[in-house]
Amino acid sequence: MATTHPTPLTQLISVEEYLNTTYRPDVDYVDGEIEERNLGEFDHGDLQATISGMLRDRREDWGVRVVVETRTRVSPTRYRIPDVCVLSAALERERIITHPPLLCVEVLSPRDTLKAMRKRVQDFLDMGVKTVWIFDPATRIAHVCTASGMTEHKRGTLRVEGTKIRLSIEEAFATLDE
Repeated sequence: MATTHPTPLTQLISVEEYLNTTYRPDVDYVDGEIEERNLGEFDHGDLQATISGMLRDRREDWGVRVVVETRTRVSPTRYRIPDVCVLSAALERERIITHPPLLCVEVLSPRDTLKAMRKRVQDFLDMGVKTVWIFDPATRIAHVCTASGMTEHKRGTLRVEGTKIRLSIEEAFATLDE
């Protein structure tokens, strides 16, 4: 049975200990170390809920599953927790995601930086995720990350190549004006 972890976050732990421990809030696991995630304030949570809802609304048409804050094994010694994850509905349901999602979405929190986010993004890309979207509620800019680089978008529709997945930037950020 999982329990709340009393060990200091700087101590190296095994994958097994990480997977059998409850962290509140949940944390990333990187090569034996626990990495706390910057949790959002209202705008982060509102934007995350809006994006996941917009994607979930089309899940049947697109043949996908959409989950939030789910442990994702990006390598044997690394587990990340993307804000939103879009998976092919054809994949077997897993307690912990081990197959590359079609899309991972991150929403920046006030203390997040794009530079620090690049490490997370690279882990997703190394896993085989083709596209990662990063939304910044402060600047209202969406970044599209692929193996070929990162592009910045202030308006328009984001798409995941080879899928039906798409999302209006303006519609997503509109929640911040409500």
